[in-house]
Amino acid sequence: MKQKKKGNQKVTCPYCGAHAVLRDAGFVYGEGAMVEKLYVCSNYPACDSYVGVFRNSDIPKGTLANSELRNKRIRAHKSFDAIWKEGIMTRGQTYQWMQHKFSLTKKQAHIGYFSDYMCEELIRSCEDVLKNNMVKGA
Repeated sequence: MKQKKKGNQKVTCPYCGAHAVLRDAGFVYGEGAMVEKLYVCSNYPACDSYVGVFRNSDIPKGTLANSELRNKRIRAHKSFDAIWKEGIMTRGQTYQWMQHKFSLTKKQAHIGYFSDYMCEELIRSCEDVLKNNMVKGA
């Protein structure tokens, strides 16, 4: 997915209401960070929320998330990706399945926008698909 660079987006922290600032990922991850840029809450580290941006752009990959929600989104992506990586569906079909399952538009069907609840629901649904297709570890 190619993203156009659009200049800094106006991003607000959902936890404390502060503005987020576009920073080099090293600000959070330290030197040698694999990610290029992040939107970081201006109250960081007291407010531990941030989100990555699409490569070569200033477009956030979702909403700012604290540590708990970031980890939940990672788990949700791992479960979701297992469906297409195991060959149960293609990647595109897996996104269509998620849209249909949760009545989402294409624009809404991005885990980077999901709440804790939506991540839990997606993980549960993905585990059911994996189990029903006899994928080990599901």
